[in-house]
Amino acid sequence: MLSVLSPAPGAAVALSAVPDPVFAQGMVGPGVAVVPIAEPQEAVAPISGKIIKLHPHAFVVVDREGRGVLVHLGIDTVKLDGKGFEKLAAEGDEVEAGTPLIRWNPGEVAAEGLSAIVPVVALDAESEVVSDAATGDVAQGGRLFRWA
Repeated sequence: MLSVLSPAPGAAVALSAVPDPVFAQGMVGPGVAVVPIAEPQEAVAPISGKIIKLHPHAFVVVDREGRGVLVHLGIDTVKLDGKGFEKLAAEGDEVEAGTPLIRWNPGEVAAEGLSAIVPVVALDAESEVVSDAATGDVAQGGRLFRWA
């Protein structure tokens, strides 16, 4: 059983609450979203593994068993072209769960008129693999869900 940790402090909500149909309908995979606190912070790796994708606004970490977790910092944040995001790691890095990967400020994302919600998705997985989903307040590095 893989514990997937929250990349940001805030409130855990169902993926269906994400204002983007691709995430809300689970097209990318099942998971949980976090409404982050609106202050400067560092998004951390949700699992231990290798960073296979690292954009200013999103990243994917894959564990030794090949399970990939996508973290997307806000919705439509690709439009910001990296503004307000600072990479703290590189693609190909091996990281432990809880390692800071990107510095950002959800309050600045919201000030740009975008949603700062953070979908955390079990990539290419069936919905039944996600269990024990957190709801309500969640600490950065706290368990968000389990992946069977």
